[in-house]
Amino acid sequence: MKTLYMIGGPMGVGKTTVSRELMHLLPRCAFLDGDWCWMMQPFTVTDETKAMVLDNITHALGNFLRCSELENIVFCWVMHQQQIIDDILARLPLESVKVLCVSLTASPEALTERIRRDIAVGMRDASVLDRALSYLPLYGKVQSVKVDTTALSVAETSTQIRNIGEMLE
Repeated sequence: MKTLYMIGGPMGVGKTTVSRELMHLLPRCAFLDGDWCWMMQPFTVTDETKAMVLDNITHALGNFLRCSELENIVFCWVMHQQQIIDDILARLPLESVKVLCVSLTASPEALTERIRRDIAVGMRDASVLDRALSYLPLYGKVQSVKVDTTALSVAETSTQIRNIGEMLE
């Protein structure tokens, strides 16, 4: 049986870094960052681009799920509303697939510090900070396991998620 790890959280919380580490902890694993499916210049959010991105994500995830060589699939994206998760899952071939939804959170102070570091090195635009902080409380309403990363290292967070996934069996 395959396991699909859906890792959500606000911008800057560490989804991509944790997901990369998790991929190395899991056997026969693929990793997809939802942001890769929305790489375009200029970045525009319209009904058309949202539909395109959802199609890109579900196409790639579906291919990973159908591949007999894979046992685990790690997917990360800003999934701050249950509807986003539900829309993705509704389009996937989930026969014989366990789904683990995890929301990474952090204290507002820790999230602010992480994003400011990213801004300082040119990884993020300053406009991300207010949006990330406004998304943070929305994860309380998402049906997921919450992992507070405030005091955890990347390795500790990834190991915790792997352990939760192993308990699904």
